[in-house]
Amino acid sequence: MASSPSKRKAASSEDADEADGEGRRRLRSRRAPVTPPPSPPPPTAPPPLSAVLAAALERPLSWRKVSAEGLDVDYCRLLGRAQADRTLADLERELDYFTGELARVFVFGKWHDIPRQQCSFGDPGLSYKFSGRTVPARPWPEPLLALRAAVEKASGTSFNFVLINRYRSGQDHMGEHQDAEKELDPAAPIASVSLGQPRDFVFRHRDARRPRPHKKDIPTVKLSLEHGSLLLMNPPTNQVWYHSLPPRKACPGVRVNLTFRRMLPPPPP
Repeated sequence: MASSPSKRKAASSEDADEADGEGRRRLRSRRAPVTPPPSPPPPTAPPPLSAVLAAALERPLSWRKVSAEGLDVDYCRLLGRAQADRTLADLERELDYFTGELARVFVFGKWHDIPRQQCSFGDPGLSYKFSGRTVPARPWPEPLLALRAAVEKASGTSFNFVLINRYRSGQDHMGEHQDAEKELDPAAPIASVSLGQPRDFVFRHRDARRPRPHKKDIPTVKLSLEHGSLLLMNPPTNQVWYHSLPPRKACPGVRVNLTFRRMLPPPPP
């Protein structure tokens, strides 16, 4: 039976639609592929700490002199907040602290755990003896080399050893003592850099510690050591005054203190 004109017309329309769709598919296949958007650039590596500290020292330093009978101290803000934050972060990532016997001291005839964390670094062959211990000098890591260069530029003094104390909280502290060991160069200052939680640093004259009637009424000297600060203890401070960092419950944050020293060369074997 022959199809009706209306059916033939519908079939013809369907064939045309199919041909048109096929043509569009072929046209799309001939088009150039779509280029994906470019990937974002990789994150820029932070500048080395040496560059950060060099930039910090381009500004003049404002020094404060603190003096008394036999006390000669210079104090300044060595680093701005951003530079101090970066330095502390690098040191927290880089440093490992002593454990075991090196984390103890011999005081008043007994061994005691040090109420803070410690480590030390320095030039080859150097060590530091105090409180019944001999502290070895490990090789300088890059962050400490950068900080030493900044301290040397600010102070005008060269240093070959650093003792680092890390105070985990306000409970960690440092008892009253003198840095008067025979390995230290008596003509050089001790440069103390403070990072993190501000803490009180207290000086007391040796004659104020004596029993009466020989005790003298010499006032103590107290300084707040701020984040990024530098304290220079100049001679004869360590021969005349004791210093300490007492506990402070109101100061819960971490503090890292670095005392750069100039050690005398070891005697020949």
